[in-house]
Parts: sequence; structure tokens; C-alpha cells
Amino acid sequence: MITVHLRYEINTNKLADFEEYGRRWIRLVNRLGGEHHGYFLPSEGDSDEAFALFTFPSLADYEKYRSAATVDAECIEAYRFATEADCIRRYERRFLSPMFE
Repeated sequence: MITVHLRYEINTNKLADFEEYGRRWIRLVNRLGGEHHGYFLPSEGDSDEAFALFTFPSLADYEKYRSAATVDAECIEAYRFATEADCIRRYERRFLSPMFE
């Protein structure tokens, strides 16, 4: 199992657009074989940071998702939406191995 942790630096004036982007990707990750654990938006502390977590059964499954996302019409549209909305300044991706016990 592999969990992807995304840290976003977001445009705080475009929070509603970022929320829309997140709603789209939750559904897309789930449709393409992952399990999305949600987006975590600023509340207190740094107001320009948001996070997302999603899991795939293996790194190979994650790679299949990444490949599929490059040609999937809804994924392409979600990327386009975020670019045009300018709601994401930058992001970082980390791969984690979950430990439950």
C-alpha cells in the first residue's frame, strides 16, 4: 500500500476554486482505483496551505492511475480548471507507507 501526501500552497483569494478542484479529484482518484482520504483546507495557522491524502494498493497501481490521468478527459479538465482559476501556486508530493499497528 502507498499513500500519497500532497501539500499545496494555494491562492487564498481563490479558496472556493480550490475546493471545487478538490471535489473533482476526490471523485477522480476513487474512480481510477485509489481511495481518497480527503482534502484538508486551512483553518488556523498558515492560511495558504492545504493538504490531500489518497492511497493506492501499490506503487504500480499509483503509476497506472498517473498514466490514465494524462488521457482521461475529466482529469484533463480538472487540471485545466485549476490552471485557469489560478488557485494553486505550487504543490509537493510525498509517498508514504502507512503503519496502522
